[in-house]
Amino acid sequence: MKQISAVEIEKLLMENAPINLVDVREVEEVQSGKIPKAIHIPLGLLEFRMHELDKSKEYIIVCRSGARSSRATQFLEGKGYQVINMTGGMLDWHGALE
Repeated sequence: MKQISAVEIEKLLMENAPINLVDVREVEEVQSGKIPKAIHIPLGLLEFRMHELDKSKEYIIVCRSGARSSRATQFLEGKGYQVINMTGGMLDWHGALE
């Protein structure tokens, strides 16, 4: 499984790199803020909404601590998606929120 740190993502965003983020936290968790440009698909709905993702693009998967995003990454990899797990999750995120 590919992994990336919160610091590396923040650097990519500062450089305006074209990245795709998917936040798999629950609705209540996202209400406190999410990484700018991230799309929100709760883990429990991922199986039903994965068709919204483009298999030709690479996605960085984010959650609170890295555990749920790891499960989501493994699930999506098994379905043929290009995904990277953000280690440490939002607990390690010190950048801007929207």
